[in-house]
Amino acid sequence: MKTAAAFVLVSVLLAAPTAAQDAWPSKPVRMIVTSSPGGGTDTFARLMGQSLSQQLKRQFVVENRAGASGNIGAEMVAKAAPDGYTLLVSSSPSLIINPSLYKNLPYNAERDLAPVAQGVISPLVWVVHLSLPVKTLTELVAAAKRDPGKIPYASAGAGSLTNLGVLLFAEVAGVNFLHVPYKGLGQAYPGLLTGDIKFVLSDIGTALPHIRAGKISAIAVTERITALPGVPSVTDAGFGNTVAQGTFSVAATAGTPPAIINRLSAEILRAMKAPEVASKLEEQVLIPVFDTPEAFGAVLKKERERWAAFIQRNRIQP
Repeated sequence: MKTAAAFVLVSVLLAAPTAAQDAWPSKPVRMIVTSSPGGGTDTFARLMGQSLSQQLKRQFVVENRAGASGNIGAEMVAKAAPDGYTLLVSSSPSLIINPSLYKNLPYNAERDLAPVAQGVISPLVWVVHLSLPVKTLTELVAAAKRDPGKIPYASAGAGSLTNLGVLLFAEVAGVNFLHVPYKGLGQAYPGLLTGDIKFVLSDIGTALPHIRAGKISAIAVTERITALPGVPSVTDAGFGNTVAQGTFSVAATAGTPPAIINRLSAEILRAMKAPEVASKLEEQVLIPVFDTPEAFGAVLKKERERWAAFIQRNRIQP
């Protein structure tokens, strides 16, 4: 009897974690977004939150925790319970660039965060003021060689993707530009539209209305998009090794059971394939990536190594 009772007890204990995973989610899930409301990351998070709430019959609640280049939100998730009820929705710097850029982060992105879904690619576009007579990246390089260090470009801040992308391009092309950092690209656009700023590596959403109005010109995109069908990609232009690609991705706390991570990943892919979500992503010029958590993890590893080497080589500081 004792042996039988012990066997039953062990069986119950071993089955408990599996039962808990099968029941996920049994309560609301928090989605910590590393940006303010209204941005691309927030838009993606709310689309996913609404779809996942409908698919899984539990509320997925978006919480905006902006600040410190995404490090505040990332730390919250890194230190949360590994139970699948606190998720991180962030742009690529939080998961890829910040670990090398900031020396004293209170968390380790590789150790403390588990990849779930790459989510969507948010292409960037090289836009120039019409007073700068260049129509291609090659012509931009030629202009920079004629006036080294004198052509001003704006970014969303030192160490931002819009800054690092230009620095990477400049390193490969062997040129220098004059960096004018802002606290966000929205603040930089008045200078771009007057011609005080000559070019910007910009998100599509901010740039597109001004491109269509003929106020600025698009000379390259990091990924071919239907919204700008005649604009070549950076790879097409011969600078494929300088691509700085934005993404809006989902991660969980390290230690979250694989069954939960795999189910969550599958549900996110299912949501992005839904016609109503797919059309909204297309409107926002966001390109879905249908991969596994393992594939996303491999991308993170490769990109972290690439940017870490670049940041160290150039001694870049935020």
